[in-house]
Amino acid sequence: MLDLIIIGAGPAGLAAAIYGKRAELDLVVIEKEVVPGGQIVITSEIDNYPGLHHIGGYELGEKFKQHADALGATFINGEVTKVETTDHVTVTLSNGQVYEARTAILAGGAKHRTLDVPGENKFRGSGVSYCATCDGAFFRKKTVAVVGGGDVAIEDALFLARLCQKVYVIHRRDTFRAAKTLVSALKKCENVEFVYDSVVTKISGADQFGPVTSVTISNLKTNQETELPINGIFIAVGMLPETALYKDLVDLDASGYIIAGEDGRTSNPLIFAAGDLRTKQLRQVITAAADGANCITSVEATLNN
Repeated sequence: MLDLIIIGAGPAGLAAAIYGKRAELDLVVIEKEVVPGGQIVITSEIDNYPGLHHIGGYELGEKFKQHADALGATFINGEVTKVETTDHVTVTLSNGQVYEARTAILAGGAKHRTLDVPGENKFRGSGVSYCATCDGAFFRKKTVAVVGGGDVAIEDALFLARLCQKVYVIHRRDTFRAAKTLVSALKKCENVEFVYDSVVTKISGADQFGPVTSVTISNLKTNQETELPINGIFIAVGMLPETALYKDLVDLDASGYIIAGEDGRTSNPLIFAAGDLRTKQLRQVITAAADGANCITSVEATLNN
């Protein structure tokens, strides 16, 4: 029987694989995508991972994978359909394969809610972003739009207002769900323009590879369409943690995130959670990698009991 099964090969899962092999654990990593690395592989450039300034997301994912490979980690390409625990963990894949281990780390991440409008997927990583703290620096002194009305959207707009020449805040209502103190602070920013009662209907770029040049919005009350010239758009309409499969396995919060602290421990003593699918303040590559390392420490303690 294996010591550990890691589900997900994003930064959290790959860091767990690296630390796990250094701890001489018998482990496998299961990833449903052909290319490991998680969300970072579709990010054109990462500017905030220490020591690797301006590295491409795909390249960083490859470096993580190569490090795990060099230590002898075993990778399995497949989609997990069931995870069960008794006195050990049993993981079943869509092809019928079954793996058993004494512990498991859930590191499947979370995905951003999308607008599902023309141009969104096409220009992702070339002007379409879902993380202001990740990509905001690339739009210094440029014009951007933020879509959303919650705390994250307003916080993103505040962050971008310090960097960008102009920030449009596009919201489908005329009031915000965000904390009033955040909204009040944003309204004091002279380079921020609010676009109320409006939705994005199209994102356009210079050519098929970008960069983004404009966004088309439609007013929900008048149906009037307007095109705003921008250099980038930040979409902040929520996250969807990849946890539906685990709702009967571990405790989730109201938003569907696995309840786990810095040590990765969940309500199930054999299951640990790392990366964007767990409850946490900041979801970045560096915090995901840290989660993977912390989980291995907790796994070792469990295995040694």
